Amino acid sequence: MMRIPVFFSYLLLCNFGFSQEEVKKDTSKIEEKSASHFKVSGYIQTQFQIGEPAATLKVGGPNTNPNKNFNRIGIRRGRIKMQFEKGNVLGVFQLDATEKGVGVRDAYLKVNVPRFGTSSFQAGVFNRPFGYEVAFSSSRRETPERAMINTTLFPDERDLGLMATFQTKKSSPWYLLKLDIGLFAGNSVHLETDNRKDLMSRLSFNKLFLSDVKLSGGISYYYGGVYQGTENVYTVSDKAFILNSKVSNLGEFAKREYVGIDAQLNFTTRIGKTKLYGEYIQGTQPGIQFNTKSPNSSAVPTSDTYIRSMRGGYFTFVQSITDLPISLVAKLDWYDPNTQISRNEIGLGGSDYGDLMHQTLGLGVLWEINENLKMQAYYDFVQNEKSENLVLYKQDLNDNVLTIRLQYRF
Repeated sequence: MMRIPVFFSYLLLCNFGFSQEEVKKDTSKIEEKSASHFKVSGYIQTQFQIGEPAATLKVGGPNTNPNKNFNRIGIRRGRIKMQFEKGNVLGVFQLDATEKGVGVRDAYLKVNVPRFGTSSFQAGVFNRPFGYEVAFSSSRRETPERAMINTTLFPDERDLGLMATFQTKKSSPWYLLKLDIGLFAGNSVHLETDNRKDLMSRLSFNKLFLSDVKLSGGISYYYGGVYQGTENVYTVSDKAFILNSKVSNLGEFAKREYVGIDAQLNFTTRIGKTKLYGEYIQGTQPGIQFNTKSPNSSAVPTSDTYIRSMRGGYFTFVQSITDLPISLVAKLDWYDPNTQISRNEIGLGGSDYGDLMHQTLGLGVLWEINENLKMQAYYDFVQNEKSENLVLYKQDLNDNVLTIRLQYRF
């Protein structure tokens, strides 16, 4: 009588064993399929900088002796990017980890719409669709930092929003054109603090004329607003700031509007590959008395609002050397935060050092050691506008910077 239960127990154990094998096989297949859709990449930039007494370095703390040059070492960027793509949907998450902490750089989903060519929709935190340099990856850019006008108008380069991209199929003659348009919080990679959304768009083109000549570029537009944290709003009239103070100003939005144009040219000669690219931006920028930087905080503004007309841009030249892993780089960028006053007019009528123009000439060398590793030496000659009415700015500050960077991409 005991043989029957033993027999059934034996069958049950055998069946359980086979089931485990099947589960393992199925799980393995799922993992293989998931791995084919999942991708991890990133880069590390270790950086050593030497600055003149008044310089601002991108790594380490500020100068502790204002009478001497100083140096700092640190991780300028430590990025790890994870993405999962299946079908027409892409999810991206990117972190930046340095000795200063860990922060989110990208967190978005993108839905491709093959029915309309290479068009797509995306939402989350991602690069702003304005100009060329803002979205140009820091791992591929030939200069250590973006132009001052871009770091001022678009801090952190990214914003929280949603965007639609319209582009035809590759077989269409209109494929060379692409339109990006979206609504954004306007507060960089930080909490949204108001009900206002900013409009941003870029119409770009990309054309290959010959096998070694490529021209691309675009026109960008930004229309938004900056929350007014007090009842005091200043605008420039007849070389001076004029106060408009009324209760209704508090909680309203000062106009933030930019127009930009950019172009990139790539060609090859006997010397090597040549790359030229530049950008020009002008518009209206709300700020505070001593700073014209765009909103970049989780807190609602509480300072008086200063509205200025601004302009600026940059021009970059990159020349590779045939048969050598070396490229020479030169870049000129400038930013004039207040086009209505200049030089000795600054420091009068409520203006201050926040209205001074800055210009930087950068010269550098890039060494592509291998596919993943590169080294860079770059020197910034920084100049500020001078005014007899500002004690610290009666002359050009000593704020030049030497940057030596080692980068590894994976």
